[in-house]
Amino acid sequence: MAEDKPNPENAAATDPANAPQFGIAGQYIKDLSFESPNAPASLLPGAKAPTSNVNINVQVKKQSDESYAVEIGLNVKTEREGAVVYAVELVYGGVFRVKNVPENQLTPLLMVEGPRLLFPFARQVLASTIQSGGFAPLMLEPVDFLALFRRNLAAAAERQKQAGGDGEAPATVN
Repeated sequence: MAEDKPNPENAAATDPANAPQFGIAGQYIKDLSFESPNAPASLLPGAKAPTSNVNINVQVKKQSDESYAVEIGLNVKTEREGAVVYAVELVYGGVFRVKNVPENQLTPLLMVEGPRLLFPFARQVLASTIQSGGFAPLMLEPVDFLALFRRNLAAAAERQKQAGGDGEAPATVN
């Protein structure tokens, strides 16, 4: 009968105490602003349908050795015929507990999976706020945070290359 010898490389896989852990410790609204500068005229139907411009950004800030704040910034500006119908700014965040995650996987985990978990809640806050302002709720489509992360990495690499760097843009968490 062969004797099983411990393999240090598999220690994390077999010992639950060393298994990677990632979860939400809490969620919060950091900033919420709603403006309808042309109300009540903006509530009346217009000749043209309003158009919305949506901007999304993600920021991560280290809080302690095992906790990180992930914040999604959502800015929506809706206009009709050159006049602002409404503008909304929301910063929605979550505190994530992270343990035993390799350093090279930490940034993608926080910049992709963190916002993916928070987005449905942020979208609901945004839709409710717009509806409370007297307008039809804006239901944003799901966001591909992986594509957004990759696009931001490519843009950072290009900026560094243009600034005379080596073309390598490390992704870091602040």
